[in-house]
Amino acid sequence: MAGKKKILVLISGSGTNLQALIDACAAGKIDGEIVKVVSSSPDAYGLTRASNSSIPTHVHDLQGQYYKNIPKEDKKARKQARDKFNLDLAEYIVRPENKPDLIVCAGWMLILSRDFLLELEKHKVPIINLHPALPGAFAGINAIERAWQAGQNGEISTAGVMIHKVITEVDEGEPLVVKEFPLIRTESLEQYTDRVHSVEHIAIVEGTQKALQTLVL
Repeated sequence: MAGKKKILVLISGSGTNLQALIDACAAGKIDGEIVKVVSSSPDAYGLTRASNSSIPTHVHDLQGQYYKNIPKEDKKARKQARDKFNLDLAEYIVRPENKPDLIVCAGWMLILSRDFLLELEKHKVPIINLHPALPGAFAGINAIERAWQAGQNGEISTAGVMIHKVITEVDEGEPLVVKEFPLIRTESLEQYTDRVHSVEHIAIVEGTQKALQTLVL
């Protein structure tokens, strides 16, 4: 694996997109290797996927560690805890033993702070994200459900998936890969979701390879 670029993947859940990256690296479709998987949840199945492929993992748990014993009503304390969560994560990632050539958010469900991104920029670590919508559409959470509903309402006829650079504004960074596909009015939300995920698995591989070629080199 000498000479390959180092990839760190951020996840929060089942890790199907992580698996697509693992498989693509093994098949030589990505000029890099996944050297670490960091999860925001200790229960994420993506951790098992990583372990099954002998990839080191790390849990950075917002709820169980940083928000522990802080009531939701204490907004000031929770904000301070969230800020520390982000800064500690950045500090962990840029340590010499962990520092990657590229970070890929593959189902990472938490917003990354400006301070986190500034720390990565200072250490010249680029970061990209998978978002299940087209540029400028349905930023933030529940994008799949919102796009499907808009299609059902006749508001849009085309949806998609993109891989984009991560900036402070959520899901508004420069797109690297965009995949469009038509909406089908007779399609259930479950069917649409499955179709989105199948496109995601292709897009994240293409986006990661493109990022390694254009952002790192």
